[in-house]
Amino acid sequence: MGLSEGFWHHEYWLPPGATWEDMKESADTHYPQPQDLLLCIPGALLLIVVRCIFERAVALPLGRRLGVSDKRRPKVQPNATLEGFYVLLGRTPKEADLISLAKQSNLPVKKVETWFRHRQAQDRPTLMKKFCEASWRFAFYFTSFFSGLALLYDKPWFWDHTVCWLRFPQQPLPPALGWFYLLELSFYCSLVATLPFDVKRKDFKEQIIHHIATITLIFVSYCANLIRFGMIVMLVHDASDYILELAKMLHYMKWKRVCEAVFIVFAVVFIISRLVIFPLTTYYYFVTKFQLFLIICLIDAFLMILQLLHIFWSYLIIQMIFGVILHGAKRKDARSDTEESDRSEAEDLAKNKE
Repeated sequence: MGLSEGFWHHEYWLPPGATWEDMKESADTHYPQPQDLLLCIPGALLLIVVRCIFERAVALPLGRRLGVSDKRRPKVQPNATLEGFYVLLGRTPKEADLISLAKQSNLPVKKVETWFRHRQAQDRPTLMKKFCEASWRFAFYFTSFFSGLALLYDKPWFWDHTVCWLRFPQQPLPPALGWFYLLELSFYCSLVATLPFDVKRKDFKEQIIHHIATITLIFVSYCANLIRFGMIVMLVHDASDYILELAKMLHYMKWKRVCEAVFIVFAVVFIISRLVIFPLTTYYYFVTKFQLFLIICLIDAFLMILQLLHIFWSYLIIQMIFGVILHGAKRKDARSDTEESDRSEAEDLAKNKE
């Protein structure tokens, strides 16, 4: 048995007693094919192009019309010595480095410190960049959630999850669900590809783990023909994401009261969908009602990773609600798009209140 044949052996991917022969295609019946997922590569590239066009042609003019404006940042005087250190050795020099750089540049140490602060400010993402990024994600998540809801609304297995497993794995793939799966996979691949260029969040590492787990689950569930279950899981996740992005947009527009109201709605939807519906669906209908085999064990492991992330983010969200909205403390949104080297968006919100 070759490496490829061993990897795709039916005992790993399908429940006991089932083989790939049970999913043989015909003129009228289509099943998921692993090679279909290769389309996610051009799909991700296409989404990146669409995003660039959307941000420039739609989000940017919309932000300007809604009053999103960037604060003027102090200009940095050109200095080859300081710039060389900044690019090659680091953005935050130690005290000994500051003294050495001051001597090399014939500048006081205080001016060198100021130069580095201003230079760091230049590299921080602008408010408009954050607004455009949030607008794109809002547009995608909103479209994804409601189109997914429309696709599943008339499916009996959407309302009765036990029907998900009837005649599994001999469940033909409707073309619309196949394309929806491919779109979701392409989107998360595009997010991974643009991570170095997007606003760096404080939960950057958690976001990477989330994206990798999501891409793995989409890939594995498609190949194992767990489309029905996968669609339900994706819909549960998309239910709150577009509300968060809307709250971010309102924050950048400085619509404080509306932003806080939308954020509370997001918190309620997030906690219900991620800490109640998601674990009940995955555990009761997937873990307890289904035969275990290798791929199912892998899926269970990645679902557990997602659930741990949900608990982590829910803790931060609850902390924000009690600390900011109920008690008026400074906001520190660790799940939002705050750059590590920048002030937190919470501080911006708190400043608006003064």
